[in-house]
Amino acid sequence: MHIQESHWSTASAVAPGGVVGAAAGNGRGDSSRTTPLRVDAQRNLEHVLRAAREVFGELGYGAPMEDVARRARVGVGTVYRRFPSKDVLVRRIAEEETSRLTDQARTALGQEDEPWSALSRFLRTSVASGAGRLLPPQVLRVGVADEGLGEAVADEARVPQQRPAPDLRLVEQRPAPEAEQDDVGAATLLEVVGQLVDRARAAGELRADVTVSDVLLVIATAAPSLPDAAHQAAASARLLDILLEGLRSRPV
Repeated sequence: MHIQESHWSTASAVAPGGVVGAAAGNGRGDSSRTTPLRVDAQRNLEHVLRAAREVFGELGYGAPMEDVARRARVGVGTVYRRFPSKDVLVRRIAEEETSRLTDQARTALGQEDEPWSALSRFLRTSVASGAGRLLPPQVLRVGVADEGLGEAVADEARVPQQRPAPDLRLVEQRPAPEAEQDDVGAATLLEVVGQLVDRARAAGELRADVTVSDVLLVIATAAPSLPDAAHQAAASARLLDILLEGLRSRPV
């Protein structure tokens, strides 16, 4: 992935606090413009983040920054001023989604006494919110590779020197501290989802061969996009019902 970062000059830089420097405006440092610029910058950031969730949710994390800018109705330069590379934007969206899914899993654990009800609630909530379309790529990659997901990722976070090389198709020159932060967030998510899986399996309600990776793949599986919202919701609910039945254990 080639990211053009050098096209944006210092005149486009964002000053501390997220305010565009006055020199980019009239060159006189007019303080009366500070508040409007701050409000505009915050609004543009919200538009970009919303657009990124929609575009990446529909097309995947391979979608170009230009698509995000068009959806947000801002210039691509505005996107790059807030997110100097595509990797930074992808990481921001993935981190938010990881935290969101972790909260949903914790809620299911805390509010459902029955193990199957807790797992089912987590899956239904996650799918209904569209969370699966934005699952962090490294979570799905690790999930497919290793059955002991939460423990494996946690071990990697504790011993950075043993961590596999980053996927260069997604990440270019990622700073080590940010990579470790990503690993910690992924490990937390996998650990909490692992608790849901372990409880349901111990209760005999989940197939013995189902792993955390299988649960994550269910979340990531979406029904085909339909033009009618009601039909789309019905198709998604039906697909999830079928997948949940596939996860349940059956009497011998």
